[in-house]
Amino acid sequence: MDWYQHPARWQQPAEDGKVDCLLCPRNCRIGPGRSGYCGVRINRDGMLFSIAYGYPVSVANDPIEKKPLAEFMPGTRTFSLGTFGCNLGCSFCQNHELSTGRYQEAMRIPYAEPERIVMLARQQRCASVAFTYNEPTIFAEYVIDTAQLAHRDRLATVLVSNGYITREAAADLYPHIDAANIDMKGFSEDFYREMCGASLPPVLDSMKYFYQLGKHLEITNLVIPGKNDDPAMVNAFLDWMEKELSKEVPIHFSAYHPDHKYHDSPPTGAETLLTIRKIANDRGFQHVYLGNIRLPQ
Repeated sequence: MDWYQHPARWQQPAEDGKVDCLLCPRNCRIGPGRSGYCGVRINRDGMLFSIAYGYPVSVANDPIEKKPLAEFMPGTRTFSLGTFGCNLGCSFCQNHELSTGRYQEAMRIPYAEPERIVMLARQQRCASVAFTYNEPTIFAEYVIDTAQLAHRDRLATVLVSNGYITREAAADLYPHIDAANIDMKGFSEDFYREMCGASLPPVLDSMKYFYQLGKHLEITNLVIPGKNDDPAMVNAFLDWMEKELSKEVPIHFSAYHPDHKYHDSPPTGAETLLTIRKIANDRGFQHVYLGNIRLPQ
């Protein structure tokens, strides 16, 4: 691809011209001319480059509540952007057109440097810039550079993430973010392994670290019937939140619909979400929100 390619951070050389990517817990060892699991970090002559830097493929002016963030700058607009690629492999992905999409030679995507993103956000009277739609971790260099400029222009920064990132990279990225919604896919290592091709502990560590930085954290759990909706699993997650975070952290329980590769579970019913909300409320979690569903009047 002849587009601009930005030098990647979080890498170290390996044998035979390969490079180890240290951005996320996959720790991909990437051979010459090849990309890592996410599809946007490429080995060129023994160095990694980001082909997503400056090439958002989805851009929109959204209400902040759509991220979803219920308790951060409510009523404001956020300039939102995402690229192709993801470092998880969720079989149920609700946005797979972007997460599994790949940059191709024939594509004509205009380059948008960080300065342009901030300018557009200001022109459209947004109060923040949101890195969202796919997984922002995989274009973290672009996020950091854009976030720094956004802060200089008095814009807030928002991250909508799966939390699958190394502590080293999180220590570089998270200080530049004001608010995040991090997905907790299902409070089970088996769920993460079977449904996402990943692991739960790094996600929990990311949530703890972001919260410890004093940032605004909200958490989303996409509820999939028969997979992660068991009250025992919900209670185990709430146990963890009470111990490691706080009952004051907002939680979003959202409805799933069959999509991508997974169609075995039916769409999440309103009664399921209402039951989960009652479990959380009864335990003292009062900042509980339900999403992607029309509730009975």
